[in-house]
This record gives sequence, structure tokens and C-alpha cells, in this order.
Amino acid sequence: MAETKTTKPAKRGKKAEAAHRLRIKVRAYEHGVLDRSVKQIIDTATRYNATIVGPVPLPIDIKKYTVNRSSFIDKDSREQFEMRVHKRMIDILNPEAKVIEALTNIDLPSGVSIDVKMM
Repeated sequence: MAETKTTKPAKRGKKAEAAHRLRIKVRAYEHGVLDRSVKQIIDTATRYNATIVGPVPLPIDIKKYTVNRSSFIDKDSREQFEMRVHKRMIDILNPEAKVIEALTNIDLPSGVSIDVKMM
């Protein structure tokens, strides 16, 4: 028996050239500080005519901790504390080298953390 090779048809809707994207996720405990740092990032990117998508607000991470108020008496008396982490996501489509260099030189306030991924 002779072997026959079949080729798979090309998938429809798939772009021939993949678009590069710079995805920036910004996190902070205070939403005011977070919004100011996001505005600073967007202003820097628009200065170099970059295409920006966002900022997209992501769900808030809420961590709750329950602690006994007293160790010996009133065991049923408890106190709750919570930490809220606010998050935003910004996409920059087809970033140039100037944009990436400018974003690495930004001074952001303390308490703001950034994750940058090239997709």
C-alpha cells in the first residue's frame, strides 16, 4: 500500500502576521495612587504616539483576616481586618523601542507594583 500525505487546510480568521502587544498590570493598595500612576504611564505612551487600550479595571483582591480579641477571656469576641489590592491593566499595541525605553524610566510612587509582559 502506498502512503498518502494529506495537508491540513489553513485556519480561517488567523492573521498572517502576529501583532505585538505590551501588557502592563499595575497593582496598589490605594486606588488614588494607582490611578495617578496609570495616568502617568498613559501620558508617557501617548507622548510617543502609541496605541493604548485601557486602563481596564480588574477585580479587587480582598484578603480577610480574623483575629481573637482576647487570648484567655471572651473567646467568642473576634476582630476582622482586610487588605484590598486594586488592579488595572493597560495594553500598548505594536510598541516602538522609544516607548519601551520611556516606560522603563518612569518613577512611580512606592506601593505601586508593575508587571510587564510582551505578547
